This record gives sequence, C-alpha cells and structure tokens, in this order.
Amino acid sequence: MRIYIMRHGEAHTFAASDEERPLTDRGEQQSVEMARWLAQELPEGKLDLVLVSPYLRAQQTWSACAAVLPEAKSVLTEDGITPYGDSEHVASYLRALVSVDNPTSILLVSHLPLVGYLTAEFEADLQPPMFPTSSISCIEYNPETEQSEVLWMKSPSQVMGYAS
Repeated sequence: MRIYIMRHGEAHTFAASDEERPLTDRGEQQSVEMARWLAQELPEGKLDLVLVSPYLRAQQTWSACAAVLPEAKSVLTEDGITPYGDSEHVASYLRALVSVDNPTSILLVSHLPLVGYLTAEFEADLQPPMFPTSSISCIEYNPETEQSEVLWMKSPSQVMGYAS
C-alpha cells in the first residue's frame, strides 16, 4: 500500500494566527497541479483515506486537490498532524490505520517540520527531507512485514517545470 505525505501549498506569511494563514493564489495553483500529477500515480486510480491538518492552509490545500483527485472513501481532519505533531506518534497511528482498515492508499496533508520527520520515520537512516510547499513524498508500506521504503518525492518545480 502507499502513503502519500503532502505539504500544504504556499501560504501568506501573516494572519491573525499561524492556524489561520490562507493559501496564496500560487499555492492553490501548485496544489492543483500536484494533485493532477498524483492522480496518475495512485494505485488502481483510487484514494482510500485522506488525513488533513485543521490549519486553514492545509484544509485549503486539500480542497484544491479534492477537485482533481478521485473521490476519497474517507476524509478526516486530524489535530495531531499540525506543524509540531509528533512524527513517531503519527507514523504509529498510520500503521494502526493500515492494519485495521487495510487501505491501498492514504494521503496526509500537513506542514513542515512534521512532513519531513514523518517521511524519515518510514525509512531507516533517512535524514528528514526538505519539503517545498505542495511537495509530496510516496512511501510503499507492507502491512504484513511492516517494512517501508520512500519511493519518491516530487515538488512543483519537478512536476510543473518551473522554479518554486
């Protein structure tokens, strides 16, 4: 099965609080383009579960992506996947979800630094990768052996052909 970890799109620098920072127009556009690209990569062309941070920019990223991705069986807002969520705890939670629900694909939409640390949780000796906004990592996870491997990481500049 595959776990996709996505950082939210580019957001405005200032808002009343960090939780309320909205996407920029560019952030929305890049998120849509990444979702179009991801739609072609999904196993069996489907998305079983989506977990989204409650922060506005992550919710808006998912809304932009949802318009072009196959409809997910379930979409949940998860308080534990905000910028300073515990990557070890989130990885354990994902593994538990997989063992119970047996999905073929999960998309998690979150923030730095969590997305980098979480990606590293799935491959021994991997340094947490940098995640430009709207970037996605793909992890192949075997629930029977609990073995995992980071297959790829893509950013808007790689998918869309311009500097991010």
